[in-house]
Order: sequence, then structure tokens, then C-alpha cells
Amino acid sequence: MNELSWISILPPVAAIVLAIRTKQVYISLLAGIYLGCTILNGWNPLKGAAASLDSLLRVFRDSGNTGIILFCGLVGGLIALTRVSGGVEGFVETMSRRGWLKSRRSAQLMSGIIGSMIFVETSISCLVVGAVSRPIYDRLNISREKLAFICDSTCAPINLLIPLNAWGAFIIGLLSKENIAEPVGVLMESMVFNFYAFAAVGMVFALVLTGKDFGPMKKAERRAREEGKVLADHAKPLMTEDACGMEASPGIAPRASNMIVPIATMILMMPVGLLVTGKGDITAGSGTTSVFWSVVSATVVAVGLYRVRGLMKTDKMMDIIIRGIGGMVPVMILMMFAFAIGDVARDLGTGNYVAGLVSRFVIPSAVPVMLFLSSCFIAFSTGTSWGTFAIMIPIAVPIAASMGMGLPFLLAAVLGGGLFGDHCSPISDTTLVASMASACDHIDHVRTQLPYALTAAAIASVLYLIGGYTA
Repeated sequence: MNELSWISILPPVAAIVLAIRTKQVYISLLAGIYLGCTILNGWNPLKGAAASLDSLLRVFRDSGNTGIILFCGLVGGLIALTRVSGGVEGFVETMSRRGWLKSRRSAQLMSGIIGSMIFVETSISCLVVGAVSRPIYDRLNISREKLAFICDSTCAPINLLIPLNAWGAFIIGLLSKENIAEPVGVLMESMVFNFYAFAAVGMVFALVLTGKDFGPMKKAERRAREEGKVLADHAKPLMTEDACGMEASPGIAPRASNMIVPIATMILMMPVGLLVTGKGDITAGSGTTSVFWSVVSATVVAVGLYRVRGLMKTDKMMDIIIRGIGGMVPVMILMMFAFAIGDVARDLGTGNYVAGLVSRFVIPSAVPVMLFLSSCFIAFSTGTSWGTFAIMIPIAVPIAASMGMGLPFLLAAVLGGGLFGDHCSPISDTTLVASMASACDHIDHVRTQLPYALTAAAIASVLYLIGGYTA
């Protein structure tokens, strides 16, 4: 469909614009899916409708997609269990008693530090930050939008800056396919040039330490601080009360270990899962499978721990898990829609079309910033950083060779641009998980975070432009 290549960007962009303008994210994503499927079927509206339904079913043919969706559901069950067990309440009381949470600043610093320390997998990082921080933020009247921002702006960038995870393995594999002799060395060398990731993390700590906000986030924080509303009046949190609103059962004493033990199990099981699925090579392991195993293991450990301590009977715990999973249905549906529109964008060749434009840009000094901006656009419109890497790395490698430019510098531009889209696109699974983990309205999260992400992208663009002229 070369003659329609320019139209390939319309479905994802239309879905994103509609979602932000109308706040009807489900309808917007469906509209984007329908538009894309109609284009793919020669503008036949009936065939487009049938293909749209089929695209939703095709999501589950990919075990990775299915694993992430199931992970989101089981997370709801695990969170509900830890709340009813008194684990969350016990953790908050322990932190407060030790004087670690005296102020809004200290609570936000804690979230940023936790998000920066856990780099085994983005979803796990977001979940831990959200589960630990959300009750504390609610007590201190810090907006859910701010929590979602800190989750998203530390977890995703840190996982790329410290690529001892599935992200690193995927990028190394792409470099190897391009016959790069030392792909690990090239990736490690590129980290220092990942200006967007550094800017995103740096902004988190700068904003927390100064207490300054701007744009929609400033309004959200004023609402939470002055009116005690951690959510806007119109908000529709991705995690419902069935998952995050349960309170500790009467008669159960608050105990921090009831939350810490399951969460620690989940964190520790992630590298174990990567080792097992990678047959001894942690860099070759399956991230989605390992994430799924981690949350299942954490849930089993939680059930066993609470049963041994006599907190609840097994049948009650199963009821709580089912209720918690039910509370995650909204985000599971959104995940399905997001994966479906990503598949449609791939079928339309959205990424390849944009990449083709930049590959014809021959001014050497502007190549780094063009690679960065193109990767930003592809990732934002398709909702996938890994898909962006798969498209743009094969373009960056020959450009570096033909123009005599440093591959690590160009690779960093591609990785940073892919991270931007994955970090803040409303159809990205990472952005959805951040909204879920913080029990925040998804579009409110995107709206409040986008000005910060664009600021970080602007800083990175200037640095890549300067680097292009000085390289």
C-alpha cells in the first residue's frame, strides 16, 4: 500500500488525539482500530468492522500479549490480598513511625528512589512503586497523577539506562543481526548518550526537591493539597475499588511483612524467571513469561503466608483474589485495545513509513536529532518502544557506517526516542501499567505527564543537535 503510506499514520494518531480530547479512551482506541482495519480492507466499512473484531481476537495469539494481560489481572488479586491482610496499613505505619515520611517531599523521594532501584522489569517496577506509595500519597494528599508520573518517569528510563534485563537482551539481539562485532560494548557505550532517559529521571528528582510543578500537574497537585482530592472529580481510575479500596479485615493486626514478603518474592522471582526461560542466560530470558511467573509466585507465597499465620481461610482468600482480578478488568480491556491498534499500525506500515522519511535525510549533522525525533513519533503513535527499536536500529547502523558517525551516539538517539513514546503514549502498555499501579485515570496521567516528557525530549533534541555538529 505504497500509495497510501501517508495515511498509515492516521489511525494511531486519530486514536491518541481523540482519547486526549474526549477522555473516552475505549471509544477512541476502537475508532482507531476500525479506521485502520477499514483502510487495510480497501475502505470497505463492513469488512473493516469484521476485521476490527478479528484484530481483538488476534491479540491473544501472541503469548507475550496474553502474559501481560494476565499479569495485570493477577496484580489486582495480589494487591487486594495485601490490603486485606493488613500488610499495606502495617507498612505505612512502620514508615511513619520511623520518621521516614514526614512530608510530601520525603514520600515522593521514596517513590523515585524505589523506582530507580528496581530495574529487572518495567511492569514490576511500576507495580512495586504504586503498591508501596499509593496509600502514603493518599494520606499526605498527593495527587494520583503525581504518583503515576513518578512511576512512569523512573521505572521505564531506569530499565533502559541499566539494561540488565529483557530490554538489554532485545537490543543486543537487534545489534547482533546487524553484524555488530561487540553488541554488548556498543550498548554499554551508548548509555552515556541517552539524553532523554537522563533528562526524564533528572526532572523527577528536580521537581520533587524543589516542590515546583507546571502545566496540568500543577493544577492536580493544588487540587490534592488544598481540597484533599487525590483524584479529579471526573476521574475513572484503571484500578477499581475492588482491587485498591479493600481495607484490612477486622481483628487482623497491621503487619508490614504481610506486604513486604509477597512483593520481595515477586522482585526476586523476576531474575530467576529470566534465568530459567533463558536456559542459564539471563539476557536471553523471556520478560513477559518471567513477569507472569513472578506475580503467580508472589500470590502463592502470600496465600501460604497468610494461611500459616492464621489470618484468613483459603476460600476467603480466593474470593479476595477474584474480586481483585475483577477490579483490573478496565485496564485489561485497555491493554487488549492498545495491542490491537499496535498490530494494525504495524500492518499499515506506520513505523516503516516514518523511518523511510528519515533515511533519506542526508545532512550528517542533523541525523542524530532526526533519528531521535523519528523514533519519538513512531513509538508515540504505535505505543511500542521495542517495535520502534526493531524498525530504527537497522536504519541507524548503516547510516553510522556510511556517514562515519559513532554508532553508540546514533543508537542512543534511537533508544531515547523509543523510550519517549513508550514512556508517555496513551496506547503504550508501560503507560497503562503506570496508570494502573497508581490507580489513576489514564488520560489524566497522560495529560499531566506529557508536558514533562516533552520538556525532557526538547532537552535531548538540543543535545543531539549539538552532538551532530560536534561529532
